[in-house]
Amino acid sequence: MKKVTKNQWIFFSVVTALYLAFIIWDGNYWLLLGIPVIFDIYISKFIPWGAWKNPKNKSLKKIAEWTDAILFALIAVYFINLFIFQMYKIPTPSLEKSLLVGDYLMVNKLSYGPRVPNTPLSFPLVQNTFPIINTKSYIEWPRWSYKRLKGLGQVKRNEIVVFNYPAGDTVALKSPSNEDYYYSVRRYGRKEVWSNKSKFGDIVYRPVDRRENYVKRCIGLPGDSLQIINNETYINGTLLPLPKNAQFNYFVETQGNHLSDKQFRTLDVSRDDRNYINGISNADYFLERIGIERNAEGSFNPVYLLPLTKEALQKLEKSGWARSVRIETDDIFGSDIYPFSNLFDWTRDNYGPVWIPRKGATIELNEVNLALYSRCIEAYEGNSLQIKDNQILINGTPATDYTFKYDYYFMMGDNRHNSQDSRSWGFVPEDHIVGKPILIWLSTDKDRNLFDGGIRWNRIFKLASKE
Repeated sequence: MKKVTKNQWIFFSVVTALYLAFIIWDGNYWLLLGIPVIFDIYISKFIPWGAWKNPKNKSLKKIAEWTDAILFALIAVYFINLFIFQMYKIPTPSLEKSLLVGDYLMVNKLSYGPRVPNTPLSFPLVQNTFPIINTKSYIEWPRWSYKRLKGLGQVKRNEIVVFNYPAGDTVALKSPSNEDYYYSVRRYGRKEVWSNKSKFGDIVYRPVDRRENYVKRCIGLPGDSLQIINNETYINGTLLPLPKNAQFNYFVETQGNHLSDKQFRTLDVSRDDRNYINGISNADYFLERIGIERNAEGSFNPVYLLPLTKEALQKLEKSGWARSVRIETDDIFGSDIYPFSNLFDWTRDNYGPVWIPRKGATIELNEVNLALYSRCIEAYEGNSLQIKDNQILINGTPATDYTFKYDYYFMMGDNRHNSQDSRSWGFVPEDHIVGKPILIWLSTDKDRNLFDGGIRWNRIFKLASKE
């Protein structure tokens, strides 16, 4: 062993201290076997770890230096993305006007504790599929079980949370209109979805950490009883105030004129949300059904379906632009409601009451509870569930009750009538929680060009947690 310099000892000490801190945080003491490797890299140098970076050929040496820099950057990004921060772009309007389509978020994984990855061998900054070439960005093996490192706190009510899409475990790669697999099966039948490759493509399974990222507001915590009555949410019997920027859909009948772009902007309605009802098929029948009256000429004034916040609704009512305004009821645009059972007459606006599973809590296994919680028992907690000869079998053993292994959460979007959330696909298990958005580092408005509000400067570096 050559003479060891002071700098070598300093680098070795710093790296070893950081490595030990990570081992204690992770709790995996098998990683201590890596310390001799660190010692050899910085001190003993028995193995020429860096020999590949010093070829005699000058051109090869330049390539090696660039390769070394790129590898270091990729590894650094990988670990930062895995354990500390992750970047995320808001793709849909489910949280408007709290978080907007085009907001770029910095998501803090330390808030609730980062997860050890289920699929550790993956390309950084790519969720599940490489763009353009459309191939998987991760390797299936090795597959690690769920483990969460210690974080700064727990998920709290009304916090905005990023999580993996619970219904994203099975995916039809060509699914029309980005429908989730389970919706397609309910709509078309399992046989059609699996056999019609031209329409649905291949059916693939994705591990938890490779499912699409969603962002919603946490409304219900483990052990809560939740009920929605006429768009008002009650937690354990107490009314939960609406978020400041919550919005609902309204049918807006004008005085006879079409609304202008300026008027839409005044109401803060994006182009994608400007739904012109008179232009749909069977419009007259539909307008009569929702109670719109014909004008003096016997025709209908322009009618729009618009998502409006309380503030925007008040502006509209004071403006004099509208002849009538009525909220969209869920009997008009009702959709599939979890748990998709005839045992429940729940709707989007009138949901529950439903109990949210808590780790360690035990439920009786009956027809109602099986409808509500069978997906938790099977898909999320990894059990087999059968009913044979009127007897319930869990992992082949007769069972009359079940004790949950995970905590679960109920998530909803602030854009209450335009959000696919827990009312659509159920509870979010704790192992799906990714982190908490803390900062909007960029915000773009696709409705405007670069020199006319294309960048929302007033949102840049705004705290997402305050929304």
